[in-house]
Amino acid sequence: MSADLFTLDGRAYSWRQLCELRRQQLEARRASQPRQLALFELRDDSRPASQRSAAGRYAEPILPELFSGAGA
Repeated sequence: MSADLFTLDGRAYSWRQLCELRRQQLEARRASQPRQLALFELRDDSRPASQRSAAGRYAEPILPELFSGAGA
């Protein structure tokens, strides 16, 4: 038996052929998926890391700090 072959449930399979078939499957799937265009220009998020998610904004609110500085 060649090093490229393995046996599964009594049937011999070629590892190289399986890899090639999988690569072809993935290419066909990518080709069949429509590419969706962006509705608006994508921009980098310049907010601090803690403010980029709702959980982060809840855990570390900065809005009260902005109001407390405005009234002083």
